[in-house]
Amino acid sequence: MKLYPFWDVAKHAHELMLKGAHVYEQFNCANCGVKQTMDTPNQWFTKGVCEECGYVTDIEQDGCNMMVHWEMKK
Repeated sequence: MKLYPFWDVAKHAHELMLKGAHVYEQFNCANCGVKQTMDTPNQWFTKGVCEECGYVTDIEQDGCNMMVHWEMKK
């Protein structure tokens, strides 16, 4: 997964949240490289724990990405 500067992604995520999106922060584990997705939508974290190896990644330093969920209205 391509990583972008933390604060750039957080700013873009905030803009999407204001429009009603549910945004999930994603990062790559700095130790084993596994892609991780935070469980809590619309919150941004500067550190993340890998579910595979337990390593704590400095997301603010290493960068991140996001997954966006839009609710479809009928």
